Amino acid sequence: MRDEISCRYPSGESAGDLGGMVPAVVSGDRVSIRNLKRLAGTGLVLAAVGVMSAQPALAGKPVEPFIPVQTSTVATNGDVNPYGVAFVPNGFPKGGKTASGDILVSNFNAAAPSGQGTGTTIVSVTPDGAQTTFFQGTPPLGLTTALNALPNGVVVVGNVPASSMGTPAQGSLIVLDKNGNQLTGSPLVDSTFLDGPWDSTIVDNSQGDNSQGGNAQGGNSAIVFVSCVNNGTVTRLELTFSAGAVAIKSKVTIANGYMHENNSTAFVLGPTGLAYDGKSGTLYVASTDDNAIYAIPNAAKATSAVVKGTLIFKDSKHLHGPLGLALAPNGDLISSQGDAVNPDPNQQSEIVEFTKSGKFVTEFAVDSTVGAAFGIAIDAPSEGAANFAAVNDTLNTVIAYDLSDK
Repeated sequence: MRDEISCRYPSGESAGDLGGMVPAVVSGDRVSIRNLKRLAGTGLVLAAVGVMSAQPALAGKPVEPFIPVQTSTVATNGDVNPYGVAFVPNGFPKGGKTASGDILVSNFNAAAPSGQGTGTTIVSVTPDGAQTTFFQGTPPLGLTTALNALPNGVVVVGNVPASSMGTPAQGSLIVLDKNGNQLTGSPLVDSTFLDGPWDSTIVDNSQGDNSQGGNAQGGNSAIVFVSCVNNGTVTRLELTFSAGAVAIKSKVTIANGYMHENNSTAFVLGPTGLAYDGKSGTLYVASTDDNAIYAIPNAAKATSAVVKGTLIFKDSKHLHGPLGLALAPNGDLISSQGDAVNPDPNQQSEIVEFTKSGKFVTEFAVDSTVGAAFGIAIDAPSEGAANFAAVNDTLNTVIAYDLSDK
């Protein structure tokens, strides 16, 4: 299995291209990136190559690490294999087990008994590199890349546990408060709309945004897009929060037909990474088993399913089982490659950048070994600020860098 890397990403051009959306939590057009500078002649990921070699530069300026390199994601109970990664956003309530500026990482496997789909923990990493356990559930869970944190203090995480036969079971969405305690109504279980929650992205309505299907009243709801790895679908749930409880207000399948199958090495293959562009209302899907990236139009309002959506990027030279997916500040898409599909011994654990029109930009490896790349996250917390995070599933670490325009 693989880990997730969480880092802060540089540059960008047009706030209109991004629509204020980031892969973990999005809220209308609140994020402004107009002052972020485009890297001359390079893509965003190419800058990260410099970051990983400890010689980064953004517009000719040095970049300082946001979190020390190779901060461990191994939990106190021994859980390993980080999958999901999420920035804790601005406005997250104080006094809890995690705080704004921290990074959350979910673990997919337990150390003992070993095996895939057994991890039960989310760890929180502070900007100074301190790591604590935010949540520890009852095994087996197998916490996935479906990890999001909302400004109202809610954390959502998916799980796909191993069955008694060692195959992927149905799983659920677990909804937590700022102290890592489950809300009343959690876990959310549905055999159709939550059949293997493998990844997710959230449209945050807590700030009162009403763009692309938001709730103008704000404060008590969120739209959650979920990739269901067991049945090859993408679903949209509207969650409501009230008095320490969570409920599903509506649910609809917005895409189906993605290839999916159990896999002895990767446990399961199917639709994974999701990235939502709030300006256009488009949801992008990294379909691992199809080895391709698709786009679902009108995702926040669609009432019926499309078959996969529009093919955006299918490049056998650069895609090797795409897993994590994120929308960068310059409007490009970033995807981590899991190597379980179309492997290339000369391109292992790659993170690939490409445009929304399907043009390859650049790539770099997070590790020289196979299967180290998994979850990624991008955050743009304020004007001129951008952050990129990623996990290394081989080393059980998370790396994060502040690539702001300073």
